[in-house]
Amino acid sequence: MGRKRARFPFEVSFRELRAHVDLYVDSVFSCLESEFLVLPRGPGFVDYPTFEAGYEALKRATRGFSDVSTESALQAILARPMAFVVLRTMLGFTPPEWAYVATQRTGVTVGQGAVRALDRKVRVDPEARIMQRGLTGKRIRALVQAAVGLLGEGAPAVEESKIHRLDKADTRGGWETTRQVSEMGMPYAMVLYERFLGRPFAAHRDSVSELVGDSLETAIEEVLHRCGVSFRKTKRAERVEGFDQAPDFIVPSEFNPQVVIEAKLTEDDGTARDKVARIQRLDTLRREGQRARKPKYQLAACIAGRGFGVRREDMRRLLFATDGKVFTLKTLDRLVESTRVKEFRTR
Repeated sequence: MGRKRARFPFEVSFRELRAHVDLYVDSVFSCLESEFLVLPRGPGFVDYPTFEAGYEALKRATRGFSDVSTESALQAILARPMAFVVLRTMLGFTPPEWAYVATQRTGVTVGQGAVRALDRKVRVDPEARIMQRGLTGKRIRALVQAAVGLLGEGAPAVEESKIHRLDKADTRGGWETTRQVSEMGMPYAMVLYERFLGRPFAAHRDSVSELVGDSLETAIEEVLHRCGVSFRKTKRAERVEGFDQAPDFIVPSEFNPQVVIEAKLTEDDGTARDKVARIQRLDTLRREGQRARKPKYQLAACIAGRGFGVRREDMRRLLFATDGKVFTLKTLDRLVESTRVKEFRTR
């Protein structure tokens, strides 16, 4: 009987990898896991009871949306700041979109960054009172005035080939349709809450994308710490000499890079292609360095998410760029022993 073939690409020579690359593509695909079903809450997550409290405050202040004015909406926001987020959700706008419309309709300059910060402040600390004076108060009034005006007008007629952003069941006919929807017996607050989370949970998913990626980096850190390995974890957008794009981890340090580890998570195949290209760039840099007689570092990739499991050609490129040193969360415990990182193990 012939020798049993190794299961993972990091266990074999580059010659074996090249000869049976599709086999090893399958082995990586088999242990890729998607994280899209479970998300970190993050500091900006708004639970339903908190959102509903903001909705009820707005509903009370406007007498069931039958007496809506800038003043009544501001009254709700003063009493319950989450009403500010509810009002934006009724529009269906992002904070920058709301800022733009408010500036256009009121003549008050409302910066997109200012609205983002205000929106986040309310989401992070719903109990903190919003300032109604000074520049902040002026901006809030402009935002509310624009929202009340837009929602009161409803969706105007547009060309057949287009659709208006306010052409929604609750905003199509102005405040009258809003009131009708709120009185139909349907849980309008829940409808708005799901709109707030978006597609569903897309808005929240975008806001915690860095936390999702951090979970993979944390797992790598734990493995390296457990083995007593010296390493340098870089910060986002940091510049590291010798690299035109800073790697995620360098063992033992950026002054003597022997192993470079990239941590990449994506649930989208298009993004996966971009991340593979980044790792290929690191491979190019190390080969150029070798020709210049600089020490050649080993390149490894730790990946997660279903995006990497879509295009086989992308995985082939990744395996060749790293000489097979591709790990997933399921095989991360093999990272040290299967790479040159083991040379720096102290326990």
